[in-house]
Formats: sequence, structure tokens, C-alpha cells
Amino acid sequence: MGSADTEDVPVRNAALSLRRGLRILDVVADRTRNGETSVRLTTLSAELGTSKSTVLRLTAPMLENDLLRRTADAGFTLGLGALLLGQSYLEGIDLRTAAGPFLRRTAEQTGLTCHLVVPDGTDIVYVDKVETRGTVRMASRIGNRLPMRNTASGKAMVAFGAPDLLDRVVACPVTATTEHTIVDDDRWRQEVGRTRDRGYGIDDRENEPDIRCVAAPVLGHANQVVGAMSISGLAVRFPASAVRELGGRVVRTALEISVALGSSSAQLALARGAR
Repeated sequence: MGSADTEDVPVRNAALSLRRGLRILDVVADRTRNGETSVRLTTLSAELGTSKSTVLRLTAPMLENDLLRRTADAGFTLGLGALLLGQSYLEGIDLRTAAGPFLRRTAEQTGLTCHLVVPDGTDIVYVDKVETRGTVRMASRIGNRLPMRNTASGKAMVAFGAPDLLDRVVACPVTATTEHTIVDDDRWRQEVGRTRDRGYGIDDRENEPDIRCVAAPVLGHANQVVGAMSISGLAVRFPASAVRELGGRVVRTALEISVALGSSSAQLALARGAR
């Protein structure tokens, strides 16, 4: 065997050890996520198709760095180090980057305009907008700010957001921008309740006279509302009869964005077949 081949052996062995180590983390994460309190040494040995002594050798550095922990029953569970790595990854995910592919797909499929907004006090701020070639151009622009009160996205974020947000929004003076704007506080509270029940908010020509919109909340990795995704269009192209179908579509898309951001509750909702 030549010297080059001899030098390659440690590299191949290190790569194999790394793959096996990552596989151990995968197995422990998957089984504990599905209800097991810990994973036994015999289970890991069987999953890897290797000896218990090899598993112990592979887990030693992961125990030292708290990627894994031993439990009282001599099993293994994920350690704080794994949590910190996951947290760093999740915090580095940009909302606009994560949502972009879903907005583009939905705009192409529906021929309507898709928006991504974030909350700022009792306002929404547009952070992304996707139109297709055949889409009628809308007045909304990235960076624009609107009161939550007059928008489907605002209703969605209020319905699923912090408990005090509803009162804070209602306390803000409301200006009717169209004849359909809901200015009665009690009626608006009822509309937020309906939004919570069906999963999406509706702006039925309340902000612009000819525009209809549906929106659903987007959740972050801590399962908190971080924004909303909406589908908007001219009322003649987005009739009232289409609201339910497009509402279901926007709910599912917002859940998919939420999963991309690391939301466990959104992942569970999708697994249960939410719309």
C-alpha cells in the first residue's frame, strides 16, 4: 500500500465516525421527539449496526460537549449543547428569505398578489410583495405601514397574537377609508373572534374599495406570531365565493412558512392535515 493510501485511512475512519455520530444524534432526536424519555445503548447499537463499545466511543465526545446526556436509566437524551446549536440556527433564519419561495409559488398558482407583513405596535409593515405578470398592480409597497384595524393581516395577527393586542388595537382611533371599513369596536372584536375560529382574516374592501384579501399568521420558532402572509386581488377577480378556498390556501401556506422558521406547533398542525 502506498503512502498516499495509508494517509487516506485516518481520513476515511474520521469521516465514518462523524457520520455515525450524526446518526446517533438523529436517532436520539427522533425517538425523544416521538415520546421516548431516553434511548438505550442497545437501541443505538442496533440502529447503527455496530457494537455497544463503538457506540460508547462515539458518544464520549458528544457527552463531553453536552450534545448528549446520560439519563438515570443509563439511556441517552439530547443535551443543552444540541439545544444551543438548534437555537442559533433558528435565530439565523430570516423571515423574508424563508417565506419568499412560498409567496412566489402562491402568486403563480393563484394569479393574485401575495404579501408578507410584520407587526410594529398596532400597525403592520410590508416586508415583501410578489406579483405575477398577469397580476393587477396594487398600491401596496414594501416598507408601507397600515393600521392593523383595516387589514386582513392585522386581524390574523391580533386573533393569534398576544392577549393584550386586541385591546391595544381597539384603543387606537379608527378612520374609515372605504364604506366597508369596520369602525364599530364591538363588531370588530366579533370579526377577530371569527378570524380565530376559521384560521384566517378577511379584508372585504375595508382598506381599498376594490380590493379583497385573506391572511393567516406566521409563527416563529418559539411558536409566537412574527408576521402574516396574505393573498390579495381585485374583488372582480377575487369574488366572495372564493374566500373560503383561498383562505384555506393561505392558512396552509402560512403554516409551511412557519415550519420553515422552526415552529413545532405549525408542524403539528400540518401533520394533522390543517386545511
